[in-house]
Amino acid sequence: MTLTLFPIRLLLIVTMMLLAWPFTFFATLGSSDREPEQPPATWRKVVDFLLKAIMRTMWFSGGFHWVVTKGQQASPSEATILTLAPHSSYFDAIAVTLTMSSIVMKAESRDIPIWGTLIKYIRPVFVSRSDQDSRRKTVEEIRRRAQSNGKWPQIMIFPEGTCTNRTCLITFKPGAFIPGVPVQPVALRYPNKLDTITWTWQGPGALKILWLTLCQFHNRVEIEFLPVYSPSEEEKKDPALYASNVRRVMAEALGISVTDYTFEDCQLALAEGQLRLPADTCLLEFARLVRGLGLKPETLEKDLDKYSKSAKMQKGGNLGLPEFAEYLGVPVSDTLEDMFSLFDESGEGRMDPREYVVALSVVCRPSRTLDTIQLAFKMYGSQDGDIDEDALSSILKTALGVAELSVTNLFRAIDQEGTGRITFVDFCRFAEMFPNFAEEYLYPKETHSDSSAQTPLAPTPNGFCADFSPENSDIGRKPFRKKLD
Repeated sequence: MTLTLFPIRLLLIVTMMLLAWPFTFFATLGSSDREPEQPPATWRKVVDFLLKAIMRTMWFSGGFHWVVTKGQQASPSEATILTLAPHSSYFDAIAVTLTMSSIVMKAESRDIPIWGTLIKYIRPVFVSRSDQDSRRKTVEEIRRRAQSNGKWPQIMIFPEGTCTNRTCLITFKPGAFIPGVPVQPVALRYPNKLDTITWTWQGPGALKILWLTLCQFHNRVEIEFLPVYSPSEEEKKDPALYASNVRRVMAEALGISVTDYTFEDCQLALAEGQLRLPADTCLLEFARLVRGLGLKPETLEKDLDKYSKSAKMQKGGNLGLPEFAEYLGVPVSDTLEDMFSLFDESGEGRMDPREYVVALSVVCRPSRTLDTIQLAFKMYGSQDGDIDEDALSSILKTALGVAELSVTNLFRAIDQEGTGRITFVDFCRFAEMFPNFAEEYLYPKETHSDSSAQTPLAPTPNGFCADFSPENSDIGRKPFRKKLD
């Protein structure tokens, strides 16, 4: 197939894209920010028809001979936003070209030759990574279009925010639900005997997925338009609740489970820092509880210094649950109790706020190991800024989210003069000389044989992340009582 079918299909796909380019180029001349005319001009209806035909021919050339459509797509006046899940591949664009809906995408995409012009035709909402205020502007633009009474094209949003392997639905981001308007859930399936579609963190890359899929004689895809979901007054006030309820409806229609882990949790689990998180870490649970308190790790980084100074003033003093709630500025709740129990290893109802700051630093910046260690040295260090072996043990156990960890060999290797104290400068010098120090000193081969009753998970083909499978999400079970649990 690589020598026969693949080159023919690739040529046909490129030809269809080149054929569509002139239509989109002339149709997008002028400002794309102005409100579309109502009703659409005749020439635009003709262009829409031709582009849909060209795109359908392109997918047909790629082996998607039949696109099975179930249900009825709602009109823009009924549902301005279409929420599509599960998102597992760039082939999900089939649904976009079928509906000619707008999408949310990176601003850099409009500068890609040919492809950028094709994208601009559907009037996407562009997100700029260089603009610190981009998230707010994007939400405001979605709200503006959603409240235009059908004047703008429908917006198709992938609320998971990343590609998964379709075995479960991860937490939906609230962007599509903030406007508080009715949405139409759209379920996507690829019921193929051999899965060449899934493009995730682990597994074949983008080019290999393209090659494998074009080598398949026939590829099946199903798009199901579910009934329009109208939010209640409570859901309008709480986008997270709205998103969760829509996800539940979609999971039932797809016949799969849900997990409360998110895209950011996967970034945390797979972060390429010097301290690789072990399989039995409790930091994923900690990150979930942080969000459950209404706190966002991505916005808490600027508050780390404030939290650390407050924790240092405690001078190692422990906090009870009421004091911990006051420390965070949140009310006492079941979620807070669950978080408190992660740090209350003795079960005496007391915790060290410095451990919370270290854990929060890892969650906020998972790949910046030395920044977290430096922050910890400031809290645990003496007036001279040095710490002993017990302090290093507490820091690293918290940074890895485990209850048992031997740091004796590592401490002795850093403390070459045998003073029993080390500074952050000593730690940095050692880390520069031995960048893989964690592998040698902190991750012995028997890491999980004694300290964890959990059998290490086998890698999943095209897997999203082993810790994220529905069977291991632990949603609804008894809360963690210790880091070791």
